[in-house]
Amino acid sequence: MLSAEHSENGAARNAAGAGGSVSPPGETRDPDGRPYDGRPYDPRRYGPASPWAREVRRLAAEQDAVILAHNYQEPAIQDIADHVGDSLALSRIAAASTAQVIVFCGVHFMAETAKILAPDRTVLIPDARAGCSLADQIDAEQLRAWKAEHPGAVVVSYVNTTAEVKAESDLCCTSSNAVEVVESIPADVEVLFGPDMFLGAHVRRRTGRTNLHVWLGECHVHAGISAKALTAATDAVPEADLFIHPECGCTSSAIHRAEEGAVAPERVKVLSTGQMLEAARTGRAPTVLVATEIGMLHQLRKVAPGTDFRPVNPGAACQYMKMITPEALVRCLREGKDEVEVPGPIARRARRAVERMVAIGTPADGE
Repeated sequence: MLSAEHSENGAARNAAGAGGSVSPPGETRDPDGRPYDGRPYDPRRYGPASPWAREVRRLAAEQDAVILAHNYQEPAIQDIADHVGDSLALSRIAAASTAQVIVFCGVHFMAETAKILAPDRTVLIPDARAGCSLADQIDAEQLRAWKAEHPGAVVVSYVNTTAEVKAESDLCCTSSNAVEVVESIPADVEVLFGPDMFLGAHVRRRTGRTNLHVWLGECHVHAGISAKALTAATDAVPEADLFIHPECGCTSSAIHRAEEGAVAPERVKVLSTGQMLEAARTGRAPTVLVATEIGMLHQLRKVAPGTDFRPVNPGAACQYMKMITPEALVRCLREGKDEVEVPGPIARRARRAVERMVAIGTPADGE
């Protein structure tokens, strides 16, 4: 059972978010108007040899800029980036980068994290409006109130949070290392984990901790990958492997179906996006059902072109991730916008939690 704390407020936040109304994405389309399913765009427009790509590389060289792209970005953005990966891999790259400018093609909390780790660098995001419904689920004031209810508890915040929330946290984590981060805390110490309740349930299941309290928040995209969609997909292709991101609302259902024999247990894999790439490289299944944001399909198809990767929910597209368009990236490099700043006192307090996150766990092969 998830903690019942803040359940009423949590339900309201799930519907609206702390920052205002959040609507699930509709059908996302590529620049030619076709439904977007994670496959490459027309290379004549955005491929490596296109005029657009040449201009991006020229501008990046002029600015001494490194381009980082999350696995959920459009294929064109992933292909032009210097590094593609999950949140943990990109955080480590940002911390180690010697480039004067870091262009983060992702959502705002990711660019904030890069700025926290590289305070002396200029950090840009191509569109500062690219927020995160999950990061909106808890703010610093709410976290302080929760901490007051559990004095002495260790706060583990998912990286999908604002800099202010990270500043109130003891450790941060990503889906790659959440279990290892919690296991690093003495077993008799209470843990406050947030804001994703599905990742929290996964961590509790893996660690067996009964003193892990979970904030009732969710990513609207991953929560929308439902048990019904999972059942339909696995019934249609029962021999397929199943890659599930732990933020998904269908994670528990997949495990229950495996326990009941509806799906072979060895085919059910709960993985971060970086871990999905590792599994894709070594896997032998001809078909893999993927339960995460559909931008991930592009990287999976690149590393294992002989495998048929299919989305569990073809509509699972994050409209915030897709705000980082090819045109926005060019504008960002030309104009130096949008720059991301984190106030010094907040950055200094957040850095300790973020650096502990970066130090824990075996790096996923996120690139």
